[in-house]
Amino acid sequence: MTKIAASILSADFADLAADCQRLLNQGTDLLHFDVMDGHFVPNISFGAPVLECLHKALPEVFYDVHLMISDPVKYAPDFAKAGANLITFHLEAVPDAVPETIAAIRAAGCQVGISIKPGTPAEAVYPYLDDLDLVLVMSVEPGFGGQKFMPSALDKLSALRAERDRRSLHTLLEVDGGVNTETGPQCAAAGADWLVTGSALFKAKDPAAVIDTLHGSH
Repeated sequence: MTKIAASILSADFADLAADCQRLLNQGTDLLHFDVMDGHFVPNISFGAPVLECLHKALPEVFYDVHLMISDPVKYAPDFAKAGANLITFHLEAVPDAVPETIAAIRAAGCQVGISIKPGTPAEAVYPYLDDLDLVLVMSVEPGFGGQKFMPSALDKLSALRAERDRRSLHTLLEVDGGVNTETGPQCAAAGADWLVTGSALFKAKDPAAVIDTLHGSH
């Protein structure tokens, strides 16, 4: 079954734990934590203290932390200590230090993912597939929530799935950006195992219906 990662970027920060719990109660599988530094992407979100507080309130949840930052190695230990289960960094942030970044995140005790922006080809990840737990395909330009889905992400997911299968790997494929009840099933059909959805879930009048639709994707 396709898993749903609720992006807390769209949550009510005045009542964050309760807003996340509301969606978890209705079937959301994990929480997606978008970290932006105002440098790698043109926006600032939140840091490890927010994750630490949320983890204390909801300790059983799987925390999928997406570092859209320029120096992932420097901050990965802080997020690992705060409760991250999986930390994803951007290939474009550290193009010459990918193996070292993977090693540093593993050393911090977390699973590791690589993310690629819309302009980066799927093939850029192939050299590292053996060492990754997850590849995150961005279907919008990272930095802001609520953007429109870019269909080019579907071709990347298909290519990554084909390469993963060819090499008999178990690397998870995740997609983030503009994922809703229309685009989510398309992503799952193209190969996505995890669907990150924010506004389409947190702002939905009937989140359970959205979750049911996305869970049924394949």
